[in-house]
Amino acid sequence: MSAGQLPRWVDYGLMPLLNLAAAFLVSGLVVLLIGENPLEAVEILIWGSLGWNEGIGFTLFYATNFIFTGLAVAVAFHASLFNIGGEGQAYVGGLGVAIACLALDRFVPWWVTLPFAVLGAAAAGAAWAFVPAVLQAKRGSHVVITTIMFNFIAASLMVYLLVNVMGKEGSMQPETRTFEAGGRLPLLQDVIPGLDFGTAPLNLSLIIALLASLAVWVLIWRTKLGYEIRTFGASPTAAVYAGISPVRITIITMMISGGLAGMMAINEIMGSQHRLLIEFVSGYGFVGIAVALMGRAHPVGILFASILFGMLYQGGAELAFEKPSITRDMIVVIQGLVILFAGALEHMFRPALIRIFSFARTPATEAA
Repeated sequence: MSAGQLPRWVDYGLMPLLNLAAAFLVSGLVVLLIGENPLEAVEILIWGSLGWNEGIGFTLFYATNFIFTGLAVAVAFHASLFNIGGEGQAYVGGLGVAIACLALDRFVPWWVTLPFAVLGAAAAGAAWAFVPAVLQAKRGSHVVITTIMFNFIAASLMVYLLVNVMGKEGSMQPETRTFEAGGRLPLLQDVIPGLDFGTAPLNLSLIIALLASLAVWVLIWRTKLGYEIRTFGASPTAAVYAGISPVRITIITMMISGGLAGMMAINEIMGSQHRLLIEFVSGYGFVGIAVALMGRAHPVGILFASILFGMLYQGGAELAFEKPSITRDMIVVIQGLVILFAGALEHMFRPALIRIFSFARTPATEAA
């Protein structure tokens, strides 16, 4: 470990924990200012998310969405690409899921529909990321700007399709018809004996998310393509010198990222809502950025960060119910503080930690 670097356990473990502690400390001060007990609020939040079966089910359901969007952002990070378009890519991914379910749900069981839904979601998300990728790779258009713009285009496109093309006949609601049994993922508790998550919509897409995490780990750290992605992200000049095409890596990486974001729709559309509807993404694509940052762009870290944000979503709902003075808007503030410290201020403690660990190594160095 050279000067200015931190041990891996500090970089990947201690620093995210310090960021999280700082976020909760500031959140506690906010709760204190409105006249509530911060410790009691934390107790309610933890109990609401992990203290009972249904709460755990909802926490893992939300975490499933964050795993997909966090992985999407992380893959792009490794190539030094900042994919802000997870929201739009997940939105269009829902279109891929809905097309598969609407076409097959009346003719085949869910386990036949599922592979087509997964492929549809991934293909739609990848296709939506393709144009920004090409613009970045061949025209120099910044991927942050283009992916943000494509979020709005995706929202407008889905509104048009649901109102004018795919809407349920005879209904004023901008949504498709409800899927039949062949287009619905079973709940996890119906597949694995002994599980009981009450009314929580936790379904088999959690297993798909875990498999996607494993696939991303293999891709990034155990394949030639992953090595090329990491090399390009570390030094584009060195990558070109080694014969790696920046255009090829940019396009492939962004399409993989978009495909992972699109797969988030499996959980919401096929696993929970059982129809395609407006605004089902609900900000999960943007939270995926904080999940990837807090998880240090590693699948294991992303799993833990996803569970944390799942706890904030579910526990925050319970907290707002138990403490009316802590409104839903206050919960959004707490979530925002976690995102702030995990994202924009993620390196706030790094200089101090470098000094501490550099000082701790000095005697050993002098003795040598």
